[in-house]
Amino acid sequence: MSQLHELVTALAAPWVVLSPRSGQLTGSNGVEGVYAQDRRILSRSVVTINGREPLPVHADERGAASHQYVAQVEGVGDTRHDPTVMLYRTRDVDRHGMTERITLVNSSRAAIECRLDVALGTDLAPMAAVRNSTADELPDLTPERDAETVLHWESAGTRVSASLDPGVSATPRLEPGEEFTLTVRVTAEFPPSTTGFSIDPPPATPEYGLDVDCDDKRVERWVERSLEDVRALQLAAGDDRYLGAGPPWFLTLFGRDSLIASGMLIPVDPELAAGTLRALAAKQGTKVDPDTAEQPGKIPHELRVEDADHGGGLVLPPVYYGTHDATQLWITTLHKAWRWGMPADEVRELLPNLVRALTWIKEYADPDGDGFLEYIDESGHGLANQGWKDSGDAVQWPDGTLATAPIALCEVQGYAYAAAVQGAELLEAHGESGDEWRLWATAMQERFRSAFWVDGYPAIALDGAKNAVAGRASNMGHLLGTGLLDADEEQTVAEVLAGDDLDSGFGLRTLSTAMTRFNPLGYHTGSVWPHDTAMTVQGLYATGHAALASSYVDGLIRAAEAFGYRLPELFGGRGRTAERTPTPYPASCRPQAWAAASAIAVVVAALGIEPDVPGGRLVVNPAEDLPWERLEVSGLRLGGEVLSVRLEAGKLTVLEAPKNLQH
Repeated sequence: MSQLHELVTALAAPWVVLSPRSGQLTGSNGVEGVYAQDRRILSRSVVTINGREPLPVHADERGAASHQYVAQVEGVGDTRHDPTVMLYRTRDVDRHGMTERITLVNSSRAAIECRLDVALGTDLAPMAAVRNSTADELPDLTPERDAETVLHWESAGTRVSASLDPGVSATPRLEPGEEFTLTVRVTAEFPPSTTGFSIDPPPATPEYGLDVDCDDKRVERWVERSLEDVRALQLAAGDDRYLGAGPPWFLTLFGRDSLIASGMLIPVDPELAAGTLRALAAKQGTKVDPDTAEQPGKIPHELRVEDADHGGGLVLPPVYYGTHDATQLWITTLHKAWRWGMPADEVRELLPNLVRALTWIKEYADPDGDGFLEYIDESGHGLANQGWKDSGDAVQWPDGTLATAPIALCEVQGYAYAAAVQGAELLEAHGESGDEWRLWATAMQERFRSAFWVDGYPAIALDGAKNAVAGRASNMGHLLGTGLLDADEEQTVAEVLAGDDLDSGFGLRTLSTAMTRFNPLGYHTGSVWPHDTAMTVQGLYATGHAALASSYVDGLIRAAEAFGYRLPELFGGRGRTAERTPTPYPASCRPQAWAAASAIAVVVAALGIEPDVPGGRLVVNPAEDLPWERLEVSGLRLGGEVLSVRLEAGKLTVLEAPKNLQH
């Protein structure tokens, strides 16, 4: 069975193809297939020549949505060392389906005649069933023939159609130098949503005008590949664009993931953040429902078109609110979009949602009234952990004992502090008082300082008994830049993050190697997540710890190079002392939204770009210690205009900036 990290991904959301490097979808290799709308549209697509599969030679990934698979045809053509009959399988994915052009080329000295067959099949398995391996129990559906060259399969309201020109088989005769092409087009129709949410292709995706010129050419390649993936990951709710978190498991709207990714991308695509904010605001909680974890003012965790049974008792409803950080992140993303020039009328339209989100922080996120935000799964079938590290073993003591709920994560308190301060600023800018939230934030600082510090660093969490859960983990990196810590505390956190137990040389480990249950391939217990590192890098640059931030950026660039500049969702945390390139995590999404967005995040953070369009100001304060001698970034978006800057040999030049901003 092929592992996910071994497969080639062709993507134009909501359509995605996961294929081995042969291009063949055999129907027996687990996650392989063509997917859309959380369904496997095709599980089998096998090409044979005279009953034999061609011999794979090359997989050419031409772009995010276009691949070509090259194979040698055996048993026909000249009997000499050079291959003379080749099969070229060109696969293009678009927002509405997949097209394959299967081309047989005869470069031999004599005419050939052979039989070319294409075998298609599907089980129309739900994505959750594929992920937890129960899809293996589903039988292939029997196709119906609509016409000589058109097949269809149908189940539970989903109808898959495949047209083949000239047909599922052909017996071409090719003279020397001739070629023959059979074309396959696969589309699907889906049942109407019962939740009011559907996973739709975007009406259009922008062509990014960003240009990066760096003396380290790897940076340019990383940014270019990342933006290509960002375009491929885009989906829409009506006219509002957002990023699907990542194929195949998470290609839909996620509160936390889509907000973090779109927030990182505001400097290149501000409308993406605005669309994400509106799409999530449309599903903001209005009532208390323990089954879905909904609460008034709460931003949802994920939205799908049907229930997702992940196995092991984890069953998530189509609209699920089990996240304890998306609401704060919604507020801070709105604030950043406002500061970068989101149109004033669009900001004003979201102020009622802002007030409801702030109210949730006070009235629902802190059920025991101790001043900290804590969570517990009340449904019995939801996520046990509801921060970004949401696996069941993500919060543990140094000896491996799991922390008991309710759990108050350290970074959730930092997000809440930032949300209160920034929410107050937004309210005040629109003629309302923010005093209540500034006072709340000040009190949170004192509470946090007295309760969370243990062994010289912020604990990962407080457990259900209000004990500070010891153990060094990456969570503390997210506190930097929130304002929750004072300068001395930020210095202490930076010193901890500089340790070899957390710094893998390819990025920040989620858990220290000193922990008893450290696992370099543990989902949240020793692996490296690019977005986790990038968010920490943003905080390190913002708080003046440039040398450490730049060392982590160097690590991300090394990792990006190892993965062909398409960083995965996560990878192994063994580190540079143990391996030259990082070990892939077998089930990692690649591409993934916040991993792709991380390239933009670290470049902008390194340049210290901090605009305040409503206030008419622009600060560009590059870090003193950067990994590069030259970095020029052209085509950033700021208040509807363009910002371009160059940093060379320590000298900053603003090449282009909005004329109404003082800088």
